[in-house]
Amino acid sequence: MWIPQEDVLDLVVRGVVVYFVLFLLLRFIGKKHVGELSPFDLVVLLIISETVDGSLIGDDHSLTGGLISAATLVVVVQIVGYFTWRFRAVENFVDGVPQVLVRHGHVRDDVLNQEQVTRAELLEALRREGCSALTKVRFAILETDGSITLATRTDATSCRTPQ
Repeated sequence: MWIPQEDVLDLVVRGVVVYFVLFLLLRFIGKKHVGELSPFDLVVLLIISETVDGSLIGDDHSLTGGLISAATLVVVVQIVGYFTWRFRAVENFVDGVPQVLVRHGHVRDDVLNQEQVTRAELLEALRREGCSALTKVRFAILETDGSITLATRTDATSCRTPQ
């Protein structure tokens, strides 16, 4: 129970490799999908956690082996957090860069396609903010967390329609 069946260094290397591979896979999914988890996405994440279980600890079923793997993941998260705080290029790679979806009332279809955001999802986000017309939008930005932020034109008093 207490004595690891795998080499400690092997457990640490496994934890680091699994962390970075999962990170790259989640970055591949895109901002929109990470920010808005559907039930399908949640199921996929749960299945992923089960599939990497063996990769993290191998044949080691000791308490110590599991704790070493968990501690490795926490340390890697802290190290990545430090580097994203310290270096802008690392932050942009890890967190991504906000993308402008609408500029001065004009939808940037190339960015919508790149980020896999449909026009219907964009319009839904605008309505959620009380905006009824694209022409009133100065800009709409897909943030790194998957949310959409918008600002209205200065000559439009509000995006909200009169009640």
